[in-house]
Amino acid sequence: MELQRLLSYTRKAVDDYQLIEEGDRIAVGISGGKDSLTLLYALKNLQRFYPKNFSLAAVTVSLGFEGLDFFAIQDLCDKFEIPYHLVTTEIGNIIFHERKEASPCSLCAKMRKGALNEAVLEMGCNKVAYAHHRDDIIETMLLSLIYEGRFHSFSPKTYLDRTRLTVIRPMMYVQESEVIGFMHKYHLPVVKNPCPADGYTKREYAKALLSQINRENPDAKKRMFHAILNGNIPGWPKKTETLSR
Repeated sequence: MELQRLLSYTRKAVDDYQLIEEGDRIAVGISGGKDSLTLLYALKNLQRFYPKNFSLAAVTVSLGFEGLDFFAIQDLCDKFEIPYHLVTTEIGNIIFHERKEASPCSLCAKMRKGALNEAVLEMGCNKVAYAHHRDDIIETMLLSLIYEGRFHSFSPKTYLDRTRLTVIRPMMYVQESEVIGFMHKYHLPVVKNPCPADGYTKREYAKALLSQINRENPDAKKRMFHAILNGNIPGWPKKTETLSR
């Protein structure tokens, strides 16, 4: 995927759901994976021409696993002239050694989000950007159907009452396959995920299931995504084009 195509998807999401307002201070959550680094590229380059002025910062929450370094990400942020903040935690040790969680993902996500939001507030930002793409949104819908019995998924924009932060997802229209292509084309400095649970989660199950469904029913993912967009899911903002009618 070319940068121009990435920017087209990002601009559409931002405009459709009013993700960015004048004067926003946006922190990009950087895990070190391909998705968050692609988002960093997208927002930095969107910043160059978007009619509403906004500033960027980048934040990584390290879980404390040995052998990890984020120097390449620091270099990329320096190149983009984006402030970078690394939050060091012992979340990995707490979950896998102290608590020995059999199903660690939910608690880990909660602790990571707490540490991230705290850092974002300390940096004076009012929004935090997550790198969830189109496949993530569809997979979350499947997980919700299978394990919760409801039709639900990530919202493009969510206001967090407790922290007064707004979460935005500017890559909601980007397919994972396109992110992979972008990663290779632009040589993103991906940091490998050392989590022991990586590849053995319910989300990996949903990813494999979605892939099988789409193989057997071409364009099924596209239809599922449109069902989500048109599903009137509680908490989802209205698209700008709907508001203007």
